[in-house]
Amino acid sequence: MDKTINEALDLLLLDGQVLLGPERLEETSIAIRGGEIVGLGVSRETSAREVVSARGLTVMPGVLDTQVHFREPGFPEKETLADGMRAAALGGVVGVFEMPNTRPPTTDAAALEDKLSRVAGRAYTDYAFYVGATPDNLATLGDLELLDGVAGVKLFMGSSTGGLLVSGDDEIFAALRSGKRRMAIHSEDESRLRSRRSLVEGSGDVSLHPEWRDVETARLATERVTGLAKRAGRAVHVLHVTTAEELEILAAAKPLVSAEVTPQHLTLTAPDCYERLGTLAQMNPPIRDARHCEALWRGVREGVLDVIGSDHAPHTLAEKGGEYPATPSGMPGVQTLLPLMLDHVARGRLSLWRLSEMVSLNPARLFGMRGCGAISVGRRADLTLVDLGRREVISKDWLSYRCGWSPFEGVGVTGWPVMSILRGRVLLREGELSGAPFGEAFRFGG
Repeated sequence: MDKTINEALDLLLLDGQVLLGPERLEETSIAIRGGEIVGLGVSRETSAREVVSARGLTVMPGVLDTQVHFREPGFPEKETLADGMRAAALGGVVGVFEMPNTRPPTTDAAALEDKLSRVAGRAYTDYAFYVGATPDNLATLGDLELLDGVAGVKLFMGSSTGGLLVSGDDEIFAALRSGKRRMAIHSEDESRLRSRRSLVEGSGDVSLHPEWRDVETARLATERVTGLAKRAGRAVHVLHVTTAEELEILAAAKPLVSAEVTPQHLTLTAPDCYERLGTLAQMNPPIRDARHCEALWRGVREGVLDVIGSDHAPHTLAEKGGEYPATPSGMPGVQTLLPLMLDHVARGRLSLWRLSEMVSLNPARLFGMRGCGAISVGRRADLTLVDLGRREVISKDWLSYRCGWSPFEGVGVTGWPVMSILRGRVLLREGELSGAPFGEAFRFGG
C-alpha cells in the first residue's frame, strides 16, 4: 500500500489505526491536500506542509451530529450558535445539523439567511440548518429545501419546544408531497398528547413524563407517518425513536423510512433517571424504562436504527428548576455524544464500525452529503481521532455549555476524542481548538 505522491501535501497523518471498513482497522498514513484525502499508505518521506502523528490513536471518519437545537436567535442566555459549535468541536464532532425551533423559527428564506449571516466567521464545525414545516409554508417547502446550507425539512407531528406543529394527516401529506429530500420527523401524536395532558397537570412529578407522552403516543405517530410517506413516495427520517413498539413499524418501512436514536435513550432509563436528575432528565420523547432501552439496542445491532444524534437542547438551570410540567423539555448533549458512545463500544454493546456507520457513513448517505462519511481517496478529509482506552470523567471543567450543566456530569467513560481534522485542517488537539473558527456550510447532492 506504500506509495509516494509527487506533489507536496497540506497534511500527512502518520501511524494511526485507521477505520477503513467492517473488521478493517489498519495502521496506515493518510495524505491530505486541498481538503481531500488524496492517498492512503503513502510514504512517510512524502513532502507535507504539516506532519501529524496519530500513534496510539484510532482514526474514524469525522463524527456528525444530525440533530442539535442551538438557541440563536431568540435565546442567547441558553446558547449561541458559536457556543453550540464550540461544544460540538470539543467533543470530537466536525459537523452539525441545526434544528429550526428558534425565535423566530427557521421557516422561510429570510430566517435561513439570518442564521447563515449570524454563523459566518463563528462556526467551529461545519453545519447545515433545517427548515421547519408549518401549515403556512407547505407549498414552499420544496423550494426551501434546495437552498444553500439547508439539511432538509423538519416536521413536528407533536408539540415540543417552540411553536412548530403540523399534526393533521392532510397537512402532513401535503408537506411530504412538497419536495423530494429526506424529511426529518418528530413523531408524537398531538391529539393524544392533548388528551393526556390532564394526567400530569398540577402533579409536580416529572416521573410521570413517560406516562403523559406514552408509548402509544409515539407508536401511533410513527405508524401514521410511515403510511403517509409510502402514499407520498417520500423518504422520511424518524428522529429520537424511544419505544420497542416502533421498531417493527420502522423495520417494515425500510429503506423509505430511516430512523435515529439518541445517546440519552441508549444510556439512561426510568425510573432511575428521574429519581437522580429530576427535570434535568425531561425530554421529548421521554426517557423510558429498561424494556425500551434494551429494544433500542437491538435496533442498533440489527440495523433498524440508522443514525445516532444527540438531540442537544439546552435550557437554563433556572428554567429546569421550575415545577413540572411547566418545565421545558430538553438537555444538552452534543459534547458528550462521542464519549458516551465510545464507552458503549468499550463495554461491548456495539462495534466501533457500527458506531462509525451511525455517526458518519449513514448520515452522509441518507442526506446526500457531498464527499462525507468515509475514509477513502477522493473523500473530504474529515477525521475524528480517539483513544479507545483512555479513561476520563465528564467534568464541569471540560464541558463548554453556556447553560452550565449536563445530565452526564461526573460520569466515567472509557474512550475519548483526542483530535479532529476538518477539511484537512486540524480542528481539535488534546482538548484545545486550533485558532479562529473556520466552519462552513455543508454541500449536498452526492
